[in-house]
Amino acid sequence: MSNPQSKKNVKRGKTNPHPSQKKKSGSPADLSAERFVKQLKTYRSAEELKKYHRYFQFDEKPSDKGDTFIGVRMGKVFDLAKEFIDMNPHEIEKLLESPVHEIRAGGCSIMGKQATHKTTSERRRRELYDLYLRRHDRINNWDLVDLASYKVIGSYLFNFKKPRKILYKLARSKDTWERRTSIVSTFSFIAKGEVDDTFRIAEILLKDDQDLVHKATGWALREAGKKDPQRLSNFLDKHVSKMPRTLLRYAIERLSPKQKTHYMSKEFKKGNPPK
Repeated sequence: MSNPQSKKNVKRGKTNPHPSQKKKSGSPADLSAERFVKQLKTYRSAEELKKYHRYFQFDEKPSDKGDTFIGVRMGKVFDLAKEFIDMNPHEIEKLLESPVHEIRAGGCSIMGKQATHKTTSERRRRELYDLYLRRHDRINNWDLVDLASYKVIGSYLFNFKKPRKILYKLARSKDTWERRTSIVSTFSFIAKGEVDDTFRIAEILLKDDQDLVHKATGWALREAGKKDPQRLSNFLDKHVSKMPRTLLRYAIERLSPKQKTHYMSKEFKKGNPPK
């Protein structure tokens, strides 16, 4: 039976498009790096800029010499990243090239959100993975690494069963942020109950001389210990005497007060650790 309303629409020159033909909320032109930056700058705040000065040393005038900030709260950066989740890798790379920290954080946030979205294809996941590694020179602070590494690198390696030797290469890199990527990427494995790579990479990083690598390694060990408490105990028993103090503090954060005292004293003697 024909639909009378449809006939009326045809006569008036109107048709109801098929759901797959409906216009999407954002066209490729809408999802450009230029438009992202333009919108981001509308959230600038002198008060927020003052806050960044408390934690970072930077010149407010952009240059190629280092980071600068424009005073956008990270919550705003992440909200805007959601609107640009379908941005293509070429445009994301433009964000990474910016000297402005909040813009690069936006790029990393988009990468992370896109990489873990259920509709993102394996091909696009590979493109994001390659982009992250190729432009690691622009992912050059702890927060940028933490925004994207386990979502872009770790989840790609896990979900598509790819060789993980790249993480061991990064763990031995001369670059601080590549080493941090190596351990933070394993959070994707930990979430799925796999802790082998976390403990192996942590062992490589025990001799690292950077506090921000120590913190990330201790953090990863703590989370791996939730999945396998005995494995963490064995690791601590073997390495406690040579673990950097910051790394150790983070690793034992969830242990009992008695265990914490035991390991912090570094007076381990062979036998069963305290419970």
